[in-house]
Amino acid sequence: MNAMGRHTQARPVAPQAQTETLEILSFLEEVSDELEGALDIIAPNAHLRMALHLLQGHFEAKTITPTSLISASRVPYATANRRMREMIEDGLIEQRPRTKTGKSFSMHPSEKLMAQWMQLSGRIRRLAGTRFGGETQDQTTRDYYFGGSYAAARSIAPLRVLSEPLKVPGGIRVLVHGDPTFMVMDNLKRQFEQIVGTDISQRAFSIDRLREEALRNVQRESSRYDIIAVDLPWIGEFAEKQVLMPLDEIMDLTRLDPADFHTAGWMAAHWGGRAYGVPAQTTPELLFYRRDLFAEAGLEPPATTDALLEAARLLHQPQRGRYGIGWNAARGTALGHTVLMIIADFGQPVLDLPEIAGGFDTSRLAENTYRATIDTEAGLQAAEFLMELLHYSPPDILSMSWYERMRPYAAGNIAMAYGYTLLAPYFELDESSPAYGQTGYLPHPAGPGASPVAPVGGYVLGIPANLSPERVPAAVEALTVFTSPEAQKLYVQNGSRTNPRYSVASDPEVRRASSIFEAVDAMSWRDELQFWPRPPVPEIGGIIQICGEEFHDMLRGITSPRDALRKAQSRADALIQSNETP
Repeated sequence: MNAMGRHTQARPVAPQAQTETLEILSFLEEVSDELEGALDIIAPNAHLRMALHLLQGHFEAKTITPTSLISASRVPYATANRRMREMIEDGLIEQRPRTKTGKSFSMHPSEKLMAQWMQLSGRIRRLAGTRFGGETQDQTTRDYYFGGSYAAARSIAPLRVLSEPLKVPGGIRVLVHGDPTFMVMDNLKRQFEQIVGTDISQRAFSIDRLREEALRNVQRESSRYDIIAVDLPWIGEFAEKQVLMPLDEIMDLTRLDPADFHTAGWMAAHWGGRAYGVPAQTTPELLFYRRDLFAEAGLEPPATTDALLEAARLLHQPQRGRYGIGWNAARGTALGHTVLMIIADFGQPVLDLPEIAGGFDTSRLAENTYRATIDTEAGLQAAEFLMELLHYSPPDILSMSWYERMRPYAAGNIAMAYGYTLLAPYFELDESSPAYGQTGYLPHPAGPGASPVAPVGGYVLGIPANLSPERVPAAVEALTVFTSPEAQKLYVQNGSRTNPRYSVASDPEVRRASSIFEAVDAMSWRDELQFWPRPPVPEIGGIIQICGEEFHDMLRGITSPRDALRKAQSRADALIQSNETP
């Protein structure tokens, strides 16, 4: 997400249930136990036992040694040693040196074994569902003909260890935002340490402190961090101030498979035509709405701002403790983001960007030829729309920001809320929430003559410009691992509701986790995912703050909409002019 308030907030905790992969591994191990225990003639299958032990250790981030692998085989030592050598020769096991002498190894499943396991586990799951899980043959046939079997065959394989551990003093050091997705990464720390072969230390800050620390870090002789998380609107400022290295200077970008990223998320990581980070979270702000309440009221999902206001009016029942809609209206940064996005809902960016098919052109922002466009007809429509929203909002709306709008929605006190997908775990992982299983996801409803937009937020991971040269290769490798499809799928399986890649959104296990991924994927294909509502120019933080202050005075009744627009325009013009080079 983009701005989470001044303090790191408590996060929802994903259920600690085993993944399907671990469940299937345990199932096969238990079946083997039963067969060997029931029939004396059946000897342990050393190849199978060692493969199961190797895979389970990998998924649980446990170090597997040759000794423990032989022990898991349940056959005599000499026999087990021969079977292990056969698996190594067949390319099923990879050995990674544990010491500088290279005499001690840890054992890991190879890419070949992982691929074979994915195929086998999918077949076992379908067989068990067909035979014992109540799934009918008709359903299986329907899944086959309508793509289910094809999709299952395209599942993203689990992460595999690097063939060579990263050799970097002190391990990989990461600076991130204290939000649910990055906290999922922290919870998976042991597993990622096994993948990269070195320690990982992660520092998490609130949004304001994260930006301050990143700017302070660039003043140091040598960076304290190998990788830093960067909010999308900061890209221009961080590129201009040389906070980040251009990635094309230190790596082959084709390794990242750029075409797999949602277009808006990948382009938002660029400044002056160069990539400065890799999308780690693509989390658009959507309209969350209660499908059950809409059905009870006979309402259709709102596609326009007028329809949204009407739905908010009908569902606003303060006497019953329920309000129509929640949104960011706290003074400053929170409301400023809302202002920029609502102006975009009325068909205009906050800068005078040239219009192109599907939106507005941001490719020439580095030329510094833009001006603010706040005091406009679209700006007036946005201001009047926000004034109307006040009538159907909670009484504390003017102090409500990112988390504060999501908690009452999850509690059932708000019928609709503008919210980032990042925060969906607050109700998607809480079965006691009235919104659990009852939430629909829409792009922002559009004003007259405009098109629906899902403003893109999120973070990229970049490499500090002042990182010591000898640490850069390891940082590049770690960055590639952390942003890979395999890693992104793992985040989702552990509670994240952000995803920057098409391949991850199409994975059948990811789609089963939440309907939010399919919805966002569809928005991307329809060109509704856009980052031009908050163009990443160096002045964007100041413009957001200005709008958040002037529009807050408007919402409090201190100034009129036209006065708020005029003051915000004047201050934004002065800010941009002060940054212009002579």
